Amino acid sequence: MINTKAQLPSDKLALAIATLGPIGNFPKAPGTWGSLAAVIAAPWLFLAFPPPGRLLILAFVFAVGTWASSRAESILVKKDPGCVIIDEVFGQWLALLCFTAMPLWQLGLGFLLFRLFDIFKPWPIKRVETILPGGLGVMADDGVAGLYALIVLELITHTF
Repeated sequence: MINTKAQLPSDKLALAIATLGPIGNFPKAPGTWGSLAAVIAAPWLFLAFPPPGRLLILAFVFAVGTWASSRAESILVKKDPGCVIIDEVFGQWLALLCFTAMPLWQLGLGFLLFRLFDIFKPWPIKRVETILPGGLGVMADDGVAGLYALIVLELITHTF
């Protein structure tokens, strides 16, 4: 939950971005809800752009997400608070980077793969989160999970 320590407008903005508005404050599985929101928005806000545009979008989400996550950690006085889910957007969209006009089964599989890697955190995902400070660690661990999901999704798509 958002704490009242956020008094400045920039703090309120950081929390709104970090939590994707109300989504990060859902009582159960906010990360899963954040990933689902990213998948639902992807066809219009991410996949509709050519690859260079997608890379720019990812860079923007990473930069803004790093700032917002760092501020949220400071405001909430907690390392990687569960309500911070902007990292799910970054990781989920990274998992979809190489695809266009994806059928629903591919979107669903991309969602599932990203969530599995993000939840179970195989090496070096957990390490990345712990060695990098603040919002950088919050965003980077989901980036690695997104890369793992992208690789597996590519392999499955090209195999079948």
